[in-house]
Amino acid sequence: MKKLLSMCALVGATVLALLAAPVHADENFPLDRAPDNTNNFASLQRGAQLFVNYCLNCHSANLMRYNRLTDLGITPTEIQANLLFTTDKVGNTMTVAMRPDDAKAWFGATPPDLSVEARARGTDWLYTYLRSFYRDDTRPTGWNNLVYENVSMPHVLWQLQGQRAAKFGDETDEKTGETVHKFLGFQQLTPGTVSPVDYDSAVADLVSYLSWMSEPTQQTRKQLGVWVLLFLGILSFFAWRLNAAYWKHIK
Repeated sequence: MKKLLSMCALVGATVLALLAAPVHADENFPLDRAPDNTNNFASLQRGAQLFVNYCLNCHSANLMRYNRLTDLGITPTEIQANLLFTTDKVGNTMTVAMRPDDAKAWFGATPPDLSVEARARGTDWLYTYLRSFYRDDTRPTGWNNLVYENVSMPHVLWQLQGQRAAKFGDETDEKTGETVHKFLGFQQLTPGTVSPVDYDSAVADLVSYLSWMSEPTQQTRKQLGVWVLLFLGILSFFAWRLNAAYWKHIK
């Protein structure tokens, strides 16, 4: 009994510690609606390529194997030629060579595994986050983010988007009369290799891929759910008519 109480106390302390942990995301910053391209194979293929080229250098996806990309219409030969590093094989999981200790020393924190990041954060959060980096010379990496303040991650897509600075200013709140420090907009410092519209489209592809990767069978699940609901609806109709017929002559 004492052992059980000790375990309960430990679990309770852990929960309280998690609840008391600091929240890094700026809850006041509005999130943009992420386009849902999880049923568009062309978009998912582009997102997979972006993920391998830009994200997989630091972030792993240990719950995903390269050969699962065949579900997106990518052949094993194309995976081998375009999406694998030198020592990887098609059947391997998406791991990184960087050691956690080195990552912590370089970035101040170990980059999280991205296998189910889309389910943990939400696609709107990821879509806004990847479009909210700005130059900040006070940060070790030289970058900051409006959604995740003082983030340790540098802007890995900066060549596509270009370098931007964030403009802030003080405004008076009409309701409270208090002075509020607000974000006023971005200033483009250097151009990117793609236009702003194309960059947003690329981020949408990447986020859609992350959403697909978090649950590759989600489209099958949704389609199956529709058929299950139709079956239950038809079954309910016949059950209702059978019940009416059964009690028809019973008073």
